[in-house]
Amino acid sequence: MSSNVWPNLGYRDAPAAIRFLVDAFGFEEEAVYEGQSESTIGHAVLRWPGGGGVTVHTAERNSISDLSERASADGGYPAYTVHVEVADPDPLFERAVAAGATVVRELATSALGRGFVVSDPEGLYWSFGTPLPPLVRDAEGNWRPREG
Repeated sequence: MSSNVWPNLGYRDAPAAIRFLVDAFGFEEEAVYEGQSESTIGHAVLRWPGGGGVTVHTAERNSISDLSERASADGGYPAYTVHVEVADPDPLFERAVAAGATVVRELATSALGRGFVVSDPEGLYWSFGTPLPPLVRDAEGNWRPREG
């Protein structure tokens, strides 16, 4: 049985978040359903061109999920990052920055691959990078790429 993981993201301004995710990262709008009013989103599906995607809704009372409402009542989102594996993060970094993403971690190459972290207009972190190599713990207990 195969399955997909779909992060469900609540935004204070979901219509603006959708525009940003499409423009900055290249998500594709599949479906958008109005929320309690014209300026809110009850549920939207955004597909990632390489497979999978995210769902987006307005963080408001009586929305499909109350998790965003709870998080915003605490002054912000839970501490997490949405990570997307990409073969070539360089052009995506340029696109995201040009669309107004805030750079959290510059595009760089490390022993774990090449990638970057940016935040969207509401502060959610988005991480994009090449697939991780197989990892092993070294003598100091740190994770390192397996050699050979």
